[in-house]
Amino acid sequence: MKAKRNINNIARTANVPEQNIQQFISDSPWSGYDLITVLQQDIGRHPQLQQESVLLIDESADEKAGADSAGAGRQHNGRLGKLEMSQVGVFLSLTHNGYQTWVDGELYLPEIWFTAAYADKRKRVGIPQERTFATKLELALKMTKRVYENGLPFCAIDCDSLYGRAGWFRDAFDQEGFQYYADILKDSKVYLSRPIVTYALTQKGEPSRKREISGVAYAVKDLKYHPQTKWEKITLRPNERGMLRAKFARLRVWTVRDDDSLREEWLLIRQDKKRTTYSMSNAPKTTSLLTMAQRKSQRYFIERSIQDAKSEMGWDEFQAIKFRAWEHNLALTIMASWFITETRLAWAQQYARDPQLLEKYETDVLPALSMANVRELLRATMPLPQLTPVEAAELIVKHLDNRTRSRKSRLRKTLSR
Repeated sequence: MKAKRNINNIARTANVPEQNIQQFISDSPWSGYDLITVLQQDIGRHPQLQQESVLLIDESADEKAGADSAGAGRQHNGRLGKLEMSQVGVFLSLTHNGYQTWVDGELYLPEIWFTAAYADKRKRVGIPQERTFATKLELALKMTKRVYENGLPFCAIDCDSLYGRAGWFRDAFDQEGFQYYADILKDSKVYLSRPIVTYALTQKGEPSRKREISGVAYAVKDLKYHPQTKWEKITLRPNERGMLRAKFARLRVWTVRDDDSLREEWLLIRQDKKRTTYSMSNAPKTTSLLTMAQRKSQRYFIERSIQDAKSEMGWDEFQAIKFRAWEHNLALTIMASWFITETRLAWAQQYARDPQLLEKYETDVLPALSMANVRELLRATMPLPQLTPVEAAELIVKHLDNRTRSRKSRLRKTLSR
């Protein structure tokens, strides 16, 4: 579909009244999360995802023209690299052997949305009364527990430094029995031997508030050059330029939490040609460096999932205002994402890649079916209706009428201020 994938154009293409589509997305009482639960259970039963699937966490911001949409506000927009009027979602994706699918999401509602000044706005966009403020980290933890309870199989969790730098967040995963690979900032402090936390005594002999930590603290970026750091070059996966390889090293380190508790974790360092990343992990001591490197290096696939959701499924063209509409759109996007991933998995099993093609193309790996490929197959089997000249003229008149009404409404709001 070349036109924007908004409600009006979808209704026209499907030959369904716009009001019906609008009601189905924004006001219909069906539960988006009930559908998502069924999808998670279906994904969890798929035989090809039972081993070595990795759960990925990331957030994505979508620019908004105004502050009327649920959760909209001036927030960091990673794509734009600045604070902008945006709507932000926190998402989970499951990846396995180069295949990925969205599995869950939550709309982030800035804290200001729960103030008395926003009471009317919360009611207008349908924010559930039981909803309270939750940070992105709290939303991610909530979803992770939810997908696990719904039977989604994963051997590890990957997240970037927004999440990974919080020690309590990593501890929460550890308490749930989840293996994590959590990026941290390069200036994060760690200890190569167990430190001792004490508090200086006041003149009265009572512990002061000043915390003292006995031990040598290292910024993780400095451990890149430490004598104990042993590097190994590991082949991760094929990519468009051949094989993706990177250097990895790991060290057992200690970290100190805000409550003075101590944790022993792995520091895993990945060095590419132009970038070095640092991650903490609670993987067992017996875990091989190869396994840790492979599990840690899956975050590309949630970036791929988010990009596919926007470019192939129109997530970033979503224009509805209500909270329920966001939830419904999420459920339908997850359903579409899983349908395409399941199709790709079935295609790979049914149509084995011809080894003779490796010689023909003088390559070592043949590409898998992409999301765009599946979309083209659907376009071929489900051809979209074409407009007649009369219908096209009527559509143009309708668009002009809508734009005129919208401008009139905006002018009225401006004059009333």
